[in-house]
Amino acid sequence: MTGAPPAFPPNVVVAIKALACELPHEHKLPLSRLSLADIQHEALQRGLVASIGQSTLWRWLSEDAIRPWTHRTWIFPRDPAFEHKAGRVLDLYHGEWEGKLLSPADCVLSTDEKTSIQARRPIHASLPAAPGRARRVEFEYERKGAWAYFAAWDVRRAKAFGRCERKTGILPFERLVAQVMDQEPYRSAPRVFWIMDNGSSHRGQACITRLQQRWPTIIPVHTPVHASWLNQIEVYFSIVQRKVLTPNDFQSLEDLEDRLLRFQDHYGAAARPFQWKFTRDNLKALLSKIQAHEAHERMLDQAA
Repeated sequence: MTGAPPAFPPNVVVAIKALACELPHEHKLPLSRLSLADIQHEALQRGLVASIGQSTLWRWLSEDAIRPWTHRTWIFPRDPAFEHKAGRVLDLYHGEWEGKLLSPADCVLSTDEKTSIQARRPIHASLPAAPGRARRVEFEYERKGAWAYFAAWDVRRAKAFGRCERKTGILPFERLVAQVMDQEPYRSAPRVFWIMDNGSSHRGQACITRLQQRWPTIIPVHTPVHASWLNQIEVYFSIVQRKVLTPNDFQSLEDLEDRLLRFQDHYGAAARPFQWKFTRDNLKALLSKIQAHEAHERMLDQAA
């Protein structure tokens, strides 16, 4: 009937959305997260409603994209120069360095290593997909060893380079750098920026000195501590994980190495540069949000 009041008044909707945004332990619930059934039970227990269906709850929560049954891990920035270091990386992704546009001949590479990639040979051979049946991969397997996969991603040209090494370390990393720098256009480029994290294979000023003594055109650019999400090579690694390493079905280490290295050319044949949309403005907004959260936490600690 037109003009009839809703079955639930707005204050009930608001109260249940607030309930969904609470941490269970704050109300002595022995739960790590809330499901729809948990929210329904708590709403009834608290007397917010006399009865309510889960479909109604789902509709209300979906309006504000509230999903308390999911979670995401994250790390607070701890690097005192976080904004400066992150800003330099973001500038490179947008074609700038120290306030000036990069030249077409400048190169930007993102690098890291994906460690302990195991080669697992299933006890029984895998079966291909068939009508009405997914591909089948034997659960039990034999371990055939593991590689450390060192890789570099050309941010501007969408090209991957990589090599498999038995161990991580400075020398394996520098073998990757030599592999890239010994070929064009990197060998003759006026500047070759290498974006890297603070792992032990390429950490700090010592790494910068080593690289520039051998390759004077290299400009190493370290991401802030705990900021691997700023490194585009991690996007490439996620693609490798989905397209090459899942499921893990390799007869030998040589088989795993062959597939990793052939995938580089296969992917590069159709790849385009990643559309990196996170900017310095986004970075400032994020840091402001984190600072406000930390200030709120300090206020709560002082009040406790």
